[in-house]
Amino acid sequence: MATSSGRVLNTSLRIGTLVTRFVFVFFLARYLDVDLVGYYGLFTAAVGYCLYFVGVDFYVYATREIIQVEGGRRGSMLKGQVALSCLIYLVVIPIALVVLMQFDWPVGLVWWFVPILVLEHFNQEISRLLVALSEQVFSSFVLFVRQGSWALVAVALMSWGEGGRSLELVMVLWACAGLVAAALGVWKLKRLDIGGWGDAIDWKWVRRGLAVGGAFLAATLALRGMQTVDRYWLEALAGIEIVGVYVLFLGITGAMLTFLDAGIFAFGYPALIAYNHGKQHDLARARVREMLWQTIVVCLGFGIVSWLVLPYLLAWIGNAAYADGMFLYPWLWAAMTINAVGLVPHYGLYGAGHDKPIIQSHLASLPIFALTAFGVGLVSPTLAVPVGLVAAFFGILVWKTVAYLRMSKS
Repeated sequence: MATSSGRVLNTSLRIGTLVTRFVFVFFLARYLDVDLVGYYGLFTAAVGYCLYFVGVDFYVYATREIIQVEGGRRGSMLKGQVALSCLIYLVVIPIALVVLMQFDWPVGLVWWFVPILVLEHFNQEISRLLVALSEQVFSSFVLFVRQGSWALVAVALMSWGEGGRSLELVMVLWACAGLVAAALGVWKLKRLDIGGWGDAIDWKWVRRGLAVGGAFLAATLALRGMQTVDRYWLEALAGIEIVGVYVLFLGITGAMLTFLDAGIFAFGYPALIAYNHGKQHDLARARVREMLWQTIVVCLGFGIVSWLVLPYLLAWIGNAAYADGMFLYPWLWAAMTINAVGLVPHYGLYGAGHDKPIIQSHLASLPIFALTAFGVGLVSPTLAVPVGLVAAFFGILVWKTVAYLRMSKS
């Protein structure tokens, strides 16, 4: 498939996923109580954070390695990654369950945590592998099955009647879609030219990857910790209902990042790795510049359109809590826009193997967020978290940009 047509199809699939998730979040807000939307947000944040513990950012190392080796060696590498994940599950899952049982969650959510965590991790790693192997379109198809298909069913059932309006049903649909996505991913891997499955696991390679991933993990936990504790901190400051409002608006702005990932970043970073591996640094810099202006245009366009349409969507939901919380939206859009622009120098550095400034900036983000949110919280508790996010992402953007410009001049 030609690159241009592949990009169009890939983007179309991601847009389809984005639209279904977008609609799902609004139906969730319309048909479920605000506190249940808040609990859904806390659950997704907990799953997202635990994904980093079970994945230990091993993909950061594995992706570059897999792109640079022939197919006959890839199977052994993937076996090593699977074996490592199984060992980590034995440690992380019991600890996670003990911690979650201390929270004031509906009991059913706790018991859905493990199956959904495992399915999300498995599907996430397969999607990353498919992107690395230039199978972006199939990766986006699997993503639609994993995230979009069940959201469509949930919307239909919520519209049908009261029986479809529960978090329990949402969990069931989420897990079923995850199983189908996993089966599709395994089927696709069997059809690719990947050899070496019968070779012994190279534990030395696994240990090297664990060392690289471990360094990234500390930075990722700081960054993602900020994007997990935000909801819990907001709940402590302003209550579970404002978390529900926050989750709705975060879902909208997060759709922008999904679109950018599909249309720009998913094609950009494998090319950057290949260019730098082949010493084609001029092409790599040109790709980074192209990614930058595309990202800025998308973010500005999304901001204008969403700000014009959002009042009508909130009127359709018909819950005053969301309209009253409209003041949160500009801050969250600003935070996600700064985050998106920061991903451009991020991939520029990552593609060239310059990991240190990425790690340093992510580690710095958590104290920036905490100090800003604490200070703002003394004046305006409801704005503390979104303003903290803006400050943290801006700090990351400046750090990575300076590091990328220095690297480009050297």
